[in-house]
Amino acid sequence: MDLLLNQMLALARRVWKYRWLGLALGWAVGVVGLVVAFVVPNRYEASAKIYVDTQSILKPLMAGLTVPQNVDQQVTMLSRTLISRPNIEKLIRMADLDLKKHTKAEQEALIDSLMNNLSIATTGRDNLYTLAYKDQKPETAKRVVQSLVSIFVESSLGATRKDTATATTFINEQIKNYEAKLEEAETRMKEFRLRNIDLMEGGGKDSAGRLAEMRAQLDQAKLQLREAEQARDAAKAQMEGERARAADQTTQSLLQESAANVSTPEIDGRLEGLRRGLDGLLQRFTEQHPDVVATRRLIRDLEEQKKREVAQLRKLALNAPGGGPNQTMIQQEMGRMLAAAEVQVAGLRARVAEYQSRYAQSLELMKTAPQIEAEAAQLNRDYAVHKKNYDDLVARREAAAISGELDVASGVADFRLIEPPRVTPQPVAPNRYLLLALGLAASLGVALFTAFAASQLRPVFFDPNELRNKTELPILGVVSRIMSDAELRKRRVDRVRVLAAASGLVLMYGLAMAVLFVLQARQIA
Repeated sequence: MDLLLNQMLALARRVWKYRWLGLALGWAVGVVGLVVAFVVPNRYEASAKIYVDTQSILKPLMAGLTVPQNVDQQVTMLSRTLISRPNIEKLIRMADLDLKKHTKAEQEALIDSLMNNLSIATTGRDNLYTLAYKDQKPETAKRVVQSLVSIFVESSLGATRKDTATATTFINEQIKNYEAKLEEAETRMKEFRLRNIDLMEGGGKDSAGRLAEMRAQLDQAKLQLREAEQARDAAKAQMEGERARAADQTTQSLLQESAANVSTPEIDGRLEGLRRGLDGLLQRFTEQHPDVVATRRLIRDLEEQKKREVAQLRKLALNAPGGGPNQTMIQQEMGRMLAAAEVQVAGLRARVAEYQSRYAQSLELMKTAPQIEAEAAQLNRDYAVHKKNYDDLVARREAAAISGELDVASGVADFRLIEPPRVTPQPVAPNRYLLLALGLAASLGVALFTAFAASQLRPVFFDPNELRNKTELPILGVVSRIMSDAELRKRRVDRVRVLAAASGLVLMYGLAMAVLFVLQARQIA
């Protein structure tokens, strides 16, 4: 601890040796700082506050009809890009700042100065923005802020209208392109249908579906043909039996046997068809199904009708021992039934032949049907895609048009000037009290640093031990100096002068602050 105190004391002695050099430089810096503190021109700040209302009542009402926009994001981006070179150049012209700037260098310096001094700040919520600018002339600062407010409001409207016009132009061009594509697709579809008009059928069925349907129709016609042929064969057999019985009418037994074997070919044919239909129904449905119940009821009714007709025929045969006119009438009736059956068979054969021809033709066309169907599907797919895109573009064009009209009517947002541009009555810069304090601190610091630097450049040793440590040479002895009374008085006077010089420097800055206070008080009054 003693060693540290001795080193500090030795350092203070060396600094004290160059006290006048340090004070001289300190006074020089102090005077320069004092002059600078009073010479720096005042700067006045003009500011304005704008509130941006993004909650328009029209936007919720027009939801779904217009293009949705993130208004808050647009306003935020607008505020960040407001202080740009094109806007600054426009501001200079609006505020008449370029009247005295003739050279290119002066104009560039003015632009850089404005970009550095202009500021736009937000509170972080409620979309409240503060525009500010500092200048030596209050009127100039106010004009700049007024111009900046105008640019802020006009930039939002102009950017939105430009975006709407650009989007509408682009959509119109796309709509024209898709109109041409739709016309080409419709032309291809028309030509395709004309080339394959024989193969185009309604119902939305493909070739396989149409072939299956035709096969079902053919099978149904063949079934009906078999039923008609069986009915015809039964009628032929019955007629032949009747003829045989008419030839052999000698005995009553033969007549009774003939009467006992009386049959009804028409009813038998219908019963046979109904029984086959019932078998098909039972394979698919239960006994309680309405179709099964109705078919069984119809079979019972036909069986009852057959029994009645057979009984009547037997009665007629027994009452006429020799056959005679009754037998002839029966044969004629059966002949008419047989002729009707032949006609039905011929018609069904013609139908089966037609269905077979159609089926064979369709089966032959099946070889080229997949390619035709694939081509038709491709044409329909292309047309559907173009049609969907065309409808979407038309809808978006209408939405863009309504959005543009909405922006013209209400704007992107409602800009409200909360505080109009105004200039502070007192200058906001520079802070002369701070400049004076910094000048005083700088002058005292320069004085101390100068004395310290000189003591290090030309050191002086006041302690023999310190001299021995620095030079590493033996010290043989120390010669003390005995000062006279005159020298002591001179030393005391010198100390007073040093103290007076340092105090004068501080007092000079104190008087400068007092003068500054009085001048500001007079300006306020």
